[in-house]
Amino acid sequence: MRWWIVVGLVACDGGEEVMTPEPEPPEAPEPAPAPEAQPEAAVQMRVFFEAPEDGATVKSPIKLRFGVEGMEVRPAGELAEKTGHHHLIVGPAGIPEGTVVPSDEKHIHFGKGQTEAELELPPGEHKLTMQFADGNHTSYGEVMATTITVTVEE
Repeated sequence: MRWWIVVGLVACDGGEEVMTPEPEPPEAPEPAPAPEAQPEAAVQMRVFFEAPEDGATVKSPIKLRFGVEGMEVRPAGELAEKTGHHHLIVGPAGIPEGTVVPSDEKHIHFGKGQTEAELELPPGEHKLTMQFADGNHTSYGEVMATTITVTVEE
């Protein structure tokens, strides 16, 4: 948009109006939009294997590293919202939500809050399921479980 200023000039023979353009005012920068707050529900909650990768060929003992997002690892016995610890299931089945994870040779508890372990397995293909559960070993269900397949070499 251009603005015009009317300037009146007085001369001996009368007045004459001259229109001269005024420089455009500088445009003010638009303010940056305020960052939108992430609703708490938008935080992704998941459990995963940092190592080994799904489909990996490994040697026994297998070096395992566990990861979790949206929850905090705490030892068994500590009950707080959005906390828990890892459980490894040697097999493909996770534990339904609200069910206590059994403790046997196929259901290994990491109740001290461990995020790394070594596991002896015989040669062959194995499915390993990581299941996250609360301080009472109560499963968070399918949303906090993941399964990978590894092949153990002789």
